[in-house]
Amino acid sequence: MLGVPDTTKALLFDMDGVLTKTAVVHAKAWQQAFDEFLASRGGPYVPFDPVQDYDEYVDGKPRADGVRSFLQSRGIHFDEETVRRIGDHKNDLVQELIRRDGVEAYEGSRQYLEAVVAAGLPRAVVSSSANTHEVLVAAGLDGYFQVEVDGIVAAVRRLKGKPAPDTFLAAAKELGVEPGEAVVFEDALAGVEAGHAGKFGFVVGVDRVGQAEALRRHGADHVVKDLADLL
Repeated sequence: MLGVPDTTKALLFDMDGVLTKTAVVHAKAWQQAFDEFLASRGGPYVPFDPVQDYDEYVDGKPRADGVRSFLQSRGIHFDEETVRRIGDHKNDLVQELIRRDGVEAYEGSRQYLEAVVAAGLPRAVVSSSANTHEVLVAAGLDGYFQVEVDGIVAAVRRLKGKPAPDTFLAAAKELGVEPGEAVVFEDALAGVEAGHAGKFGFVVGVDRVGQAEALRRHGADHVVKDLADLL
């Protein structure tokens, strides 16, 4: 009844774009942070695309990896201080936007979580965001999960970020299940890759921006537009 294999013993959810409508907030913050950096270099530049560049280079990845990936795509030489400065500015912008505008959960995701709770399956959130718990609280979703593996946990444990499967594997271990017994829910291409690389039992791609085929190419076993479609 949950649209996942009968052998499933745990569910692992990305947050931004899967549970909460914060992917657009992150895209907006990245756009401002990168455009300000590009403008500061002088001369003409191609602005950061909040759809294509966001999906390709930063979505789902740890903040610093996203900065490196985008700058490399533009052929820009950089040092780690530049990476830190852009990443910190982006995080400040995200927090400002969240404080100003709040956080909204996808209603279909809330319905799905209610069904999962009723079915008694263990649940974890796996996000590269350092603001994961605050966002879950703001969206009223914090009570649904037994485990949270976020950007802070990943840094402390030195876990590689998506597309590496390390954070998902850590969440599965905390829930006491093998990867093949868990389902990954992701909207980011890097996250779907991570689920596939970790040999999880099933990977659900959540297509919020019309990239269903790309999600399948990167490893999604099934693609939906909303988690409620699985019910």
